[in-house]
Amino acid sequence: MSTPTAAILTTLEQGDITVKGEFMWGSNYTFLAQVHKEGLALQAVYKPTRGERPLWDFPVASLARREVAAYIVGEALGWELVPPTVYRRRAPIGPGSLQLYVEHDPEYHYFSFSQEDLQRLRPAVLFDLLVNNADRKGSHVLVDNDRHIWLIDHGICFHVDDKLRTVIWDFAGETIPAGLRADLLNFRRQLNPPSGLVSKLSQYIHPTEIVALAGRADDLLRRGCFPDPDPGHRPIPWPPI
Repeated sequence: MSTPTAAILTTLEQGDITVKGEFMWGSNYTFLAQVHKEGLALQAVYKPTRGERPLWDFPVASLARREVAAYIVGEALGWELVPPTVYRRRAPIGPGSLQLYVEHDPEYHYFSFSQEDLQRLRPAVLFDLLVNNADRKGSHVLVDNDRHIWLIDHGICFHVDDKLRTVIWDFAGETIPAGLRADLLNFRRQLNPPSGLVSKLSQYIHPTEIVALAGRADDLLRRGCFPDPDPGHRPIPWPPI
């Protein structure tokens, strides 16, 4: 991103929103928007709460807030995996999440990645394990024009029960690299209340989900390796892309 993150967040939080079109795939209403503030115009993905399809296992009208919580976790880890994301209470179709749109080649994703790019996905896998991502499809992993890897679509994360479904099992059984383990440990320490991270997350997910998040971090640190798929649990989302 050539524009500073602080300026992007300010524009997403305070800028005027104009809906430009609708993304026609996916279960929930998702729109392409332009956000403008003081000469800076950004493209963004707008997911209004009123367009969320009810799910039996997630609280009603909670998915947009989970998108923001995922961004907060990514930033706390220091991995810059999730595009800047905010929650707007006033927006054209009602409250919802607003995330910076990432320019990318939609034909280049997990299932078509080079070996070099596949090897860069260890932080992405750890992130999904932490947030308990129930829907990591191959097309939810993007590479921008600067070769930076981004992760999108985190509306069904943070459940207290094991919901992990992902297509990325490349590193199962591997030891977590020392640098990533150090980042996990630092992240876990930030989840000891009272803390700024806990205060931020409390605005978007339930306290029990924050406790479960800390528990998953503890489990990863205790294991010291990437887990194998659970044979008693469907480990891959459908459709996988």
